[in-house]
Amino acid sequence: MNSTASRLLVSARSSAGLTQRDLARRARTSQSVIARIESGATSPSWKTLERLLKCAGFELQAVLRPRPLLRPRLGLKPTAAFQRGTRNRSHMLDDVARILRLTPEQRLLELRNAARFFAAAKRKADDRRV
Repeated sequence: MNSTASRLLVSARSSAGLTQRDLARRARTSQSVIARIESGATSPSWKTLERLLKCAGFELQAVLRPRPLLRPRLGLKPTAAFQRGTRNRSHMLDDVARILRLTPEQRLLELRNAARFFAAAKRKADDRRV
């Protein structure tokens, strides 16, 4: 998220015609915080990035899409579902072959990322209930 967050923030701030100092004032933070995020030196939380973009006049939206099943750079072959033309109909077993090819470290990273995603989704859902 680091480089993506920095690019998003730079783009939003520039599009709004704001300096780092202007955005920092609006967000009630320091200019150095904005600079560190924009340079990629630090990675903001989803909530912080959302707040900074809002202060620049933008709304952050997340869209969950299935990952492409064909990954040539990893040397993976299309799954049977992809070959049958049911690419958009996902099934939890479609990803088993890919997962089995991962190293234990890569599997742990996948698990960590999934846990972070679900925790953020739960927080978002809880925020909307309040």
